[in-house]
Amino acid sequence: MSTPNIKEVVREKYGQVARSVTSGAGNSCCGEASALQASCDPITSNLYNAAQEGEVPETAIKASLGCGNPTALAELKPGETVLDLGSGGGIDVLLSARRVGPTGKAYGLDMTDEMLALAEENKRKSGLTNVEFLKGEIENIPLPDNSVDVIISNCVINLSGDKDRVLKEAFRVLKPSGRLAISDVIVQGKVAAEIKKSLELWVGCVAGALSDYDYVAKLAKAGFDNIDIEPTRVYSIEDARAFLSGQDLDVDALAREVEGKFISAFVRANKPAAASCCWPSCCS
Repeated sequence: MSTPNIKEVVREKYGQVARSVTSGAGNSCCGEASALQASCDPITSNLYNAAQEGEVPETAIKASLGCGNPTALAELKPGETVLDLGSGGGIDVLLSARRVGPTGKAYGLDMTDEMLALAEENKRKSGLTNVEFLKGEIENIPLPDNSVDVIISNCVINLSGDKDRVLKEAFRVLKPSGRLAISDVIVQGKVAAEIKKSLELWVGCVAGALSDYDYVAKLAKAGFDNIDIEPTRVYSIEDARAFLSGQDLDVDALAREVEGKFISAFVRANKPAAASCCWPSCCS
């Protein structure tokens, strides 16, 4: 499965969600005929509390396709600079901007034009002035070295076909002692080949998921330390049936195989205070 193919499928499906939300149809991920329905529930449901939902425009909530709530766990401080990788409709960027306050800054990075347009409208509705949305790919972050205090992401890194490059770039733009604080879907143990090869399931955050062992190894390879993975939701056999449905697969058989193996997790890591680059290109 090539990286360009994955990107095009992701771009199209998330553009579809943004267009649906903009048209007033609601989150197309939850629509009966949606190609994203398998990833909508239970993975993306019930992630934000009422207070948080009250801090952002309704369209930001409807466009949310995450698997966790990194802003609730990242311990953001006033004055910090935050970057959200794969910011979508902007919900985590807007919540982060309120946490870091007017002396801080919240960036959102996304490659989908429709999501960026929706995010800009949500920024306008929010009235926040310490927010900036950038167009680009998470494999090539358009920010300088050592410029960000905290990187967050919500069920997006697993959508990349080049996760080593994403983590390398995250390490590059973080300041020394900077923090990675992301929510992602992670697999525990082996899963069926039918799941791993499905592009539609890749968009649904399942097929692209790394094992916990591989995630730790890739973070360490990129230069991070103090790595920790905290499970936040373990998916049951009923959940597995939900995100496998509509994929032209033997749902019942595969659901039994993946029961309890997919989890949403909060992944923490730090860039060392005196970071040494372990990728030749990042110091050039």
